Amino acid sequence: MTDHVARPERAATSRRERVAELQRLAREDYDSNASLHASNVGEPLFGTAADAVRNQLREPTDLQVAIRVAQQLLDSDNVLSLQEALRLLLRAHDAEPATRPAVVEPPAVRCPAAHPEDPTPCGGPIVVTILDRGNAGANGCEHHGARLLASLDGSRVYPLPDAPEQAAIRVFKAADALPPFAWLENAPRTRPEQRSHEENRRRGEGR
Repeated sequence: MTDHVARPERAATSRRERVAELQRLAREDYDSNASLHASNVGEPLFGTAADAVRNQLREPTDLQVAIRVAQQLLDSDNVLSLQEALRLLLRAHDAEPATRPAVVEPPAVRCPAAHPEDPTPCGGPIVVTILDRGNAGANGCEHHGARLLASLDGSRVYPLPDAPEQAAIRVFKAADALPPFAWLENAPRTRPEQRSHEENRRRGEGR
């Protein structure tokens, strides 16, 4: 805004001169804010001013949005963000694939007793500890606890303090009927150490 407090080098002395000076300042103030007056959408606009306001109010096209997103993510190392930018570009050109790629689910979190090569899920909460001959141990659910117990020669099972009643007994009995490394479906089961304790007892062989 123009500074109305400022005074000309020679102050107006008559009333007419003072009015003329105020009118001059008002014109300068209006001219300095001409762009603001032109962008006032509350008044009729024509020509270039109307085009400028219309362009500001117009929603961007899908392609403009896609280009803007791609420009912002150009240096991103986030794979999901880059995939989304590509999807927007394809949609803007009506070139999206007919079927969307399957979402790969991350592997489920399992108990420490689950072997990395064992694909089976946990069979409940962590309730037991399995110890080997050297007293190295791992906590596990009943399902993976039994599988680990059956796979370690001389291992033992102990219930955790908050375990349900007879959880360790159930794990012990389940392990008795399992062969070592039960998740290896095509593993040979010909020697006693490759079979379950239960099967060896039926055969009259030791493990």
